[in-house]
Amino acid sequence: MPVQKQASWARLKVGILALFAMAILAVLIFLITGDTNIFESNVAIYTYMADAAALTTAAPVNLDGIPIGKVKLIRLSGLKDPRRLVRIEMQIPEHELKDIPTDSMASISAANVLGTKYINIKTGKAATTITAGSEIPSVGTGEFEDLIQQGLSVMASVQDTVQRVDKVVEVVESGKGTIGKLLVDETLYNNLLAILGQVKQLADTLNSDNGTIGKLIHDPELYNQVHGSLNRLDEMLQQLQAGQGTAGKFLKDPAIYNETQQTIAGVHKLVDNLNAGKGTAGQLLTNEDLSNQLKATLAKVDSIIDKVASGQGTLGQLLVNQQLYDNLNGATREMHLLMKDFRSNPKKFLRIKLGLF
Repeated sequence: MPVQKQASWARLKVGILALFAMAILAVLIFLITGDTNIFESNVAIYTYMADAAALTTAAPVNLDGIPIGKVKLIRLSGLKDPRRLVRIEMQIPEHELKDIPTDSMASISAANVLGTKYINIKTGKAATTITAGSEIPSVGTGEFEDLIQQGLSVMASVQDTVQRVDKVVEVVESGKGTIGKLLVDETLYNNLLAILGQVKQLADTLNSDNGTIGKLIHDPELYNQVHGSLNRLDEMLQQLQAGQGTAGKFLKDPAIYNETQQTIAGVHKLVDNLNAGKGTAGQLLTNEDLSNQLKATLAKVDSIIDKVASGQGTLGQLLVNQQLYDNLNGATREMHLLMKDFRSNPKKFLRIKLGLF
C-alpha cells in the first residue's frame, strides 16, 4: 500500500512538472512570436470619428506609418455631434506617449483600396505630448470614402476594359478583321510569304552586279566619277579662296569691292539728280512744261500718222494709192535697167561728137 501511494505521488509530481514545463514553453512562444511586452504597461487613448468605415477591433494603430498599438474598442459615443458619433479606443505602450504631440491627428486608412483598415496617427508639431486617456483629434472619413469610391470607379473601368479586350480577342480568334485574317487565313499568309520572297529576290539582285541599282552599288566607276567631281569642286573652292579668277577676285580683291561701292554711289547720285530735275532726263521727269511740249509733239506726230494712214499727202498716197505705187515701181525698174545698160556699155552714153563750122 505505501508503495502504491509513492507511485501515485510520483506520477502526480511528473504531471505537475509537465504542466509547468508546458506553461513555460507557451509563455516563451508568446514572448518570441508576439508583439506584446509583458514587462511594459499599456495605456489607452481614444478618438472620435463620424464613421467607423468598417474598422474592426484589434486593427493596427500606426504612428506615421509605424505600428505602435492596436484598436481595443469601437462603440457609439451617444453624442449628437455628427463628427463624434463613434468612439474608438486605442491601446499603445506607455513609452510611445512621448512621441505623440497634442496636435496630432488620427485618421482611418487602408493599405490599398480593398485592404484592411487601420488607424494612422499623423504626428503634430506641438511641444507638449499627450498623456494616458487623452483624446486625439480626428480627420473626417469623407476623404477615405471618396478614395474608396474612386477605387471602385477605377475597378469598374478596368473591368469594362477587360471585357472590351476579351471581345477584341474573340473577334481576332474568329478570323474577322485584318489581324484575325492574318492569324487564321492561309491565303493572306501565303501572299505575305510571296511578298517576302520577292523582297528577298530584290535584295539578292541588289547584292549582285546585275541591274542598274546593283551596278550603282558595286561598280567602282561611279564612285570614281563622284570622287573626281568632288576633287574638282574642292580645287575650285581652293581657287576661290586664293582669289584666282573673276569670282575669286570678287571674293578677295578689295579694289573690285571699292569700285562696286563707287558705282553704286554713282547710281545713287544719278537717281538723286533725276529726282532733283537736273539734266535732260531730270527735266523730263520733273518739268511740267517740258512734259506738255512732249505731249504736244507726240500729238502732232500722231496727227501726221493719221493723215498718212488716211492717204493725205505724197507719203500717204504712196501708202494707199496703188497706181502711184505701180508707177513708182515701174520707174524704179526702168532706172535699174538703165543703170545696168550703162554699166555694161558706158561708151554708148559717153560719145563725143566734134564738128567744124
